[in-house]
Amino acid sequence: MDEANDPSSAAGFGRFSPVVRAWFLAAFAAGPTPVQRRAWEAIGQGENVLVVAPTGSGKTLAAFLFAIDELMREKAATADLPKKERPGKGVRVLYISPLKALGADVERNLQAPLAGIAARMAAAGGAMPEVRTGMRTGDTTPDQRRSLQRNPPDILITTPESLYLMLTSQARETLRTVETVIVDEVHALAGSKRGAHLALSLERL
Repeated sequence: MDEANDPSSAAGFGRFSPVVRAWFLAAFAAGPTPVQRRAWEAIGQGENVLVVAPTGSGKTLAAFLFAIDELMREKAATADLPKKERPGKGVRVLYISPLKALGADVERNLQAPLAGIAARMAAAGGAMPEVRTGMRTGDTTPDQRRSLQRNPPDILITTPESLYLMLTSQARETLRTVETVIVDEVHALAGSKRGAHLALSLERL
């Protein structure tokens, strides 16, 4: 295969770890979509990115895969360290959607790549990293909220309103470690009071 037609040579895709690239090409034989190629090229350079594309173009992995790769590598590298020497607990990736049902779909859709990449890392002789997801919405019970605060997930899925409530409570401590923020369905928020409220929460974050 020549380089021009080789999915692994796509701009941005080459920045992923070999395990993540291998998992992706096994799961998606055609390689990255044009949307993913362009998004990863910018994300890999540390830029903020707005992805506008139709359903089925791979937006979820376009947004999440770099962060997943980084989390997997870090957890694998520190798995053998004593607990006190491992990175502290806290949310690393914050996903915000104005639609609770969409958030639930995204959490479900993340399980396959998280499990698949972890299994490949273990098969290659490394540690079996566990990247945990969690969800906080208006339907989350008090017990579940306390559990999320005691043992925060690596990836937190929430809504604009729940983010505001977290930032005005002790739960805000779990957000001090956030490195990546993903806002979905931004067109449903832009230009509205809800969007302005979210913008303020993101500034506080």
